[in-house]
Amino acid sequence: MENDPIGIFDSGLGGISVLSVAKKVLPQEDFIFLGDSQYNPYGTKTKEEITQRCIAICDWFVAQHVKAIVIACNTATSACVDVLRDRYEIPIIGMEPALKVACEKGPRQHIAVWATELTLKEQKFARLMDRFDDEHTIYRVPCPQLVRIVEEDRLDQETMIARTLNEYLHQSPKVNSIVLGCTHFLFYRNALKKLLPQDVHIVDGNWGTIRHLEDILNQNGQLNDHGGGIVWKNTDPSKIELSKRLLKRMEEIIWD
Repeated sequence: MENDPIGIFDSGLGGISVLSVAKKVLPQEDFIFLGDSQYNPYGTKTKEEITQRCIAICDWFVAQHVKAIVIACNTATSACVDVLRDRYEIPIIGMEPALKVACEKGPRQHIAVWATELTLKEQKFARLMDRFDDEHTIYRVPCPQLVRIVEEDRLDQETMIARTLNEYLHQSPKVNSIVLGCTHFLFYRNALKKLLPQDVHIVDGNWGTIRHLEDILNQNGQLNDHGGGIVWKNTDPSKIELSKRLLKRMEEIIWD
């Protein structure tokens, strides 16, 4: 039904960056956001462990009568999006690093993809790279610390964040674009812009993901004409208040 909510979930709190964009693009929709913080991080787990967690979450969403589920986590998408699509009848929207967007910015682009170790080593990303690495130079940069800082509520520690970002920038040779291939990384967008030359692009997949969700709901005649509420859930209930603060922080992010 068009009045049913949309489920969005993440391994922890990074998917709040996707929820923020969803609220901007689809302000009339109701959302349930579920953070799996008790089991965070996904990036260090096996595919089997991640798949078990995602099935448990999606089973719960289906019981809440959601009309679509957004996997607001590149790692979970890499691990099991096909399994989830085979299991459920409702639309399952996944995410992948927006490499195509970065490659379209010009010939022979030099691109650093920042993501979790699991995302970068999975076959799904390997297939994505195969489409572009003949014509472009692509660097894989695992950034596990950027996930932990968000989950540990340390985003106000500006000196430490600048030092951490610079460590990952040193692993990214002179590039045209940095692709933020983890939803946690969107919280660093403003800080990263201060450290980069103006001609280096910061690319993410959040807007494209939510536009895709909008298209599917429109095709199915399921766009809501009123609503706008958010139900907050987390496998670690102590993270709910932090989740709400992170949504407010995302609303202050500067987008190109």
